[in-house]
Amino acid sequence: MVALITWESLLAEDFVEGTHVIEGSCVSLHALVCRGGLGSEIEIIFVLSSFHKCLLLLHGKSALKLLNTMLRNSCDSQKIVNRMGTAARSWANKKPNESMRLIVTTFVGIVFGFLIGVSFPTLSITKLSLPSSLLPTIDLSYIEDKRSGISTQTALNALSSLTSNNSSSTRAGNSNDTSKIWVPTNPRGAERLPPNIVAAESDLYFRRLWGNPNEDLTSTPKYLVTFTVGFNQKQNIDAAVKKFSENFTILLFHYDGRTTEWDEFEWSERAIHVSARKQTKWWYAKRFLHPDVVASYDYIFIWDEDLGVEHFNAEEYIRLVRKHGLEISQPGLEPNKGLTWQMTKRRGDREVHKETEEKPGWCSDPHLPPCAGFVEIMAPVFSRDAWRCVWHMIQNDLVHGWGLDFALRKCVEPAHEKIGVVDSQWIVHQTVPSLGNQGEAQNGKAPWQGVRERCRKEWTMFQSRMANAERAYFKAIGIDPNNSTSH
Repeated sequence: MVALITWESLLAEDFVEGTHVIEGSCVSLHALVCRGGLGSEIEIIFVLSSFHKCLLLLHGKSALKLLNTMLRNSCDSQKIVNRMGTAARSWANKKPNESMRLIVTTFVGIVFGFLIGVSFPTLSITKLSLPSSLLPTIDLSYIEDKRSGISTQTALNALSSLTSNNSSSTRAGNSNDTSKIWVPTNPRGAERLPPNIVAAESDLYFRRLWGNPNEDLTSTPKYLVTFTVGFNQKQNIDAAVKKFSENFTILLFHYDGRTTEWDEFEWSERAIHVSARKQTKWWYAKRFLHPDVVASYDYIFIWDEDLGVEHFNAEEYIRLVRKHGLEISQPGLEPNKGLTWQMTKRRGDREVHKETEEKPGWCSDPHLPPCAGFVEIMAPVFSRDAWRCVWHMIQNDLVHGWGLDFALRKCVEPAHEKIGVVDSQWIVHQTVPSLGNQGEAQNGKAPWQGVRERCRKEWTMFQSRMANAERAYFKAIGIDPNNSTSH
């Protein structure tokens, strides 16, 4: 065993002086096997691991030359197999288990064949990858030789090196083999593509089925507005859509499955219609508004269907948002109808406001929601960058979006300056419970009651998930979240 450990140490990178030293180490290891100097099965595994490393350090003709020398001058390959087989039989005699004998014999054959194969000069060692499924699952605690002084963990390490070296070699081969492409900076899954062919982003622009693709687009809208609609609100949506110029892509999410009826409006032909029954706008947004799909739009409006827009102009709204540096915003709400929070109440003496005073005890900090850094989820407007963050924060299973309004501030910095309400362009929340009626009556409760209960439950769940996620993050970096003010 002393000899084995000495040769293993010699193979470490810090001790390798050149190819001759490596070859000498390999020959010595080989001779140790051939003359029967192994005292246990663990030593066989250990020396195989070392011999495997020798061959990995030698490439091409050097490996073949070494292999020929060992086969000619020391002992032939059959003798190695015989020696390994004898060790396996010795083990079987100690523990007469036919299944384990078969496993060990199979292991010895696979490893020896692998060692011969990786030394063949016409194959690049970086192209070989031994599947982990070929290596049997062996409980080494049953074959540990107490006399050897080697722990079970050491034997496990020796076994794992046979596959880990090949796994890392494969990855290295992808980057070193100039005949293949591997670009780690490409989007995940596209590393094998040349960068100039990768189309990581998309858009919602209509394209023709004929002609030159470069001539398809006569205009490229810079903004996107979405409404989640039922046909019963068609007049309200018609009035709202007409407030948005051709600079906007119109996208309707139909929760009632009725799409063709909208063709009575001339703008319907240039709108995009997506239909899924009884789904909310946040369900649609998570599935159809991925940031890479809407990346061509500077601002994304995600609005309800029950908004009065008589006093709203979309182009002027965009101008004010840019002027005041708002990344997340909403139009002010008519003070006398559908108002929940003071922050979203329209103020008649200014263009934009970013903070307010709420009821006593509602705001622990004047820069935190609902006194600042806050808009509601009925009519939010996001910049491209803010939406990329918000999209990832939307939970796939929490479809109503309750709780998002208090968490939006986490996507911009400083939130109390980049989240605000546009007062001079204001809307009326008509509070039509149309989506609520899409629920089902259960236990004697009306459909809208079940929907409202789900909303409240989702709010609690979202708050809990966010708190747990933040706590886990700060704990992982060694910070006590109770003493941190950064979140």
